Amino acid sequence: MGKSFESYQKRKLISSYFSVVLSIGLVLFLLGVLGLLVLNTKKMADHFKEQITISVFLKESAKEVEVNQLQKSLALADYVKSATYISKEEAAQQHSEEIGENFMEFLGYNPLKNSIDVKLKADFVSPVQIEEIAADLSTKGYVDEVSYDKPLVGLLNDNVKKISFWILVASGVFTFIAVLLINSSIRLSIYAKRFIIKTMQMVGATKTFIRRPFIWTNIQLGMLGAVLAMLALAGLLYYLDTTFPELNLFGDAMVLGVLFGGVFVLGILISWISTFFATQRFLNLRTDELYY
Repeated sequence: MGKSFESYQKRKLISSYFSVVLSIGLVLFLLGVLGLLVLNTKKMADHFKEQITISVFLKESAKEVEVNQLQKSLALADYVKSATYISKEEAAQQHSEEIGENFMEFLGYNPLKNSIDVKLKADFVSPVQIEEIAADLSTKGYVDEVSYDKPLVGLLNDNVKKISFWILVASGVFTFIAVLLINSSIRLSIYAKRFIIKTMQMVGATKTFIRRPFIWTNIQLGMLGAVLAMLALAGLLYYLDTTFPELNLFGDAMVLGVLFGGVFVLGILISWISTFFATQRFLNLRTDELYY
């Protein structure tokens, strides 16, 4: 009979630990997915920003040496991602392919101009900065016109700010919910041992002595939950990278290291704080209050 009861208690304890690890793992996995979204939102925003093109149209009188010098200076500039020379013949061919007919046959001549298409780095794509860059390029005597889509630049920056703000708000809300869920799971597991806590206290054990094994046990469970969440995240990352290789999710090892490290640290930190306050609550209760 004693062995049967002991076996039952062990199964109950293992089941309690398993539920805590599983709940911590699931919550940390969701937080990790949210972190992945936050990190890749910037990457995707930067990708779209770097598609903005500034077209520097050149005068017919522009000398080849001037054009080459301008292209090289742009390519070396801190704010430029790429600078590509487009001859008016190439531009005419591209335009004909876009509209589906040769417009030069209708006009009898090529009205387009030689140009340099400049793509900026994401950090420099803002209405003010682009305007300054365009104004500087316009001062060159062999440059006829500098053109870019002003409304698109403004709209892109506004939308990126709005999306980033709401993702940060969502991150804060979900982090708070995650802490509550993990705290709830740990609190329930400690609730089952409230009589043991009170018995230890009644025989003279200090609060620190009583708390220590509970904190250490739940930190271990938090680490196991974090490892479980990291394995699930790694699987999700592999699937997404295979399905959408253009996202290049494994391209920045440091960012991924911060993400996985953050999940692991959160698992330990939340478990420690939740256990501390849960045990403190039962330590401060009177014996008759343990039944409610």
